[in-house]
Amino acid sequence: MVERVRAIRPLIREHALRAEQRRRVTGEVVTALSAAGVHRMNVPRRYGGYQSRLRTQVDTLTEIAAACGSTAFMASIQAGCAFIAALFPDEAQDEIFTSADVRVSGTLIPDATAVATGDGYVVNGTSGFATGCQDADWHLLTARLPSADGPPEVLWTAVPVAELEVLDDWYASGLAGSGSNSVVARDVVVPAHRVLPVGPLLGGEFPSKTNAGDPFYGMPVLLLFCAWTMPTALGLARSALTEFTERIHRRGITYTFHERQHEAAVTHLQAAEAAMKLSCAESLTAEFVALIESRAASGEPYTVEERARVRAQSGYATRLCKEAVDLISSASGASSLRREVPVQRAVRDLHALSLHSFVNPATNLELYGRVLSGFDAGTPFL
Repeated sequence: MVERVRAIRPLIREHALRAEQRRRVTGEVVTALSAAGVHRMNVPRRYGGYQSRLRTQVDTLTEIAAACGSTAFMASIQAGCAFIAALFPDEAQDEIFTSADVRVSGTLIPDATAVATGDGYVVNGTSGFATGCQDADWHLLTARLPSADGPPEVLWTAVPVAELEVLDDWYASGLAGSGSNSVVARDVVVPAHRVLPVGPLLGGEFPSKTNAGDPFYGMPVLLLFCAWTMPTALGLARSALTEFTERIHRRGITYTFHERQHEAAVTHLQAAEAAMKLSCAESLTAEFVALIESRAASGEPYTVEERARVRAQSGYATRLCKEAVDLISSASGASSLRREVPVQRAVRDLHALSLHSFVNPATNLELYGRVLSGFDAGTPFL
C-alpha cells in the first residue's frame, strides 16, 4: 500500500496547487487513490476490503500528505468514515459496500435533526465541514433526535450523497483543497437499519453482528480519528523539511555575505531544530499507534488516562509539526511566499489542521491534564 501511494506522489504533488484553486481534490488524484487501494483500508474483507493494520494506514496517509495536505486530509476522513460504516447494521453495510472502492464521507457535528417515523427517520438540516463529500458515494450525516425527557440522542445516518445537496461554500485559508463543503438534507428518509447511535458507539457498542467479534473493528473510534488525522501533519512537516534542505543549496540570504544559505550557521540550527521537532512528533505518533494496535490484539481494556494520553500525544505531535514548519517557513525567505512554493501551503494547512478538535493541542492537553490531576476528563469523546 505504502509503495503504491509513494509511486503516485508525483501526481498528487503536481495537482496540489490545482486542488487548492478548485477547492477540491482533482478527479485524476481521486482515481489514482482508488487504484492504489487507499479507499479499501477499512472496508471489511468480505466486501473485498483490506482491513489494513493501523500502522500501514498512518504510513499511507503520511505519504499522501507529503505531496498534498488537502488530499491527505480528505483521504483520512474517508478512511475513518468507511470504518464507521462497517459498524452499522449488516443490512446497511450490504447497501453501502457494493464496491470495495466505495468512498464514504461524514461529519460528527450534529447540526441536522431527525424525526422518528414508523420504520425510520426523516432528516433535515445543514451540516458543515463535510470533507470529500463531492467525491463520495455515501455520507454519514450526524443528526439530533429530540427527546422529551432529556438531551437529544445523536445519530449517524447513512445517506447516499445523491440524496443531499452539496453547497459550494468551502472557501478556506488552510486545507483549501479538501472540499469540506456543507451538505443539506431536505426531508431525507433514512430507514432504521441505516442509523448508528453515537452514544453507545463511544462506549464500544455497535449493531453490526458480523463485525462484532472482529478485534479490528473493536478499536476505539475517537482514538482512531486521532491516528488518522495526525499523518497529515507528519507528511507536511517531512516534505517541508526535505524541500528546505534542498532549497538552501540554491539560494543565498539576501543582504548578507552568504551566497548559499546552507553555509550559514543559523541555517544549521534551523534545520536541526526542525528535524528534531519532526522526530519527536514521529516518536509520539508511533507510541500511541503501537498502543492501539497492541490493545486490539490483546483485548485488554484502556484506562481513562491512556485514552486521554493518546489525545494529548496526537495534539502535541501536531503542535511540534506546526512549529517545525513555522521555523522552516521563517527561514525560507520572501520567495517562498509564491503560491507554487509548497512551504507556504504547508504553513496554512498545518494551521488549519491544528484547529481540528481531534488534534487540537491546547484542548487535548487540557483533557489529559484534568485526568492527571484527578478530575473527570470532562468529555465522552475518548
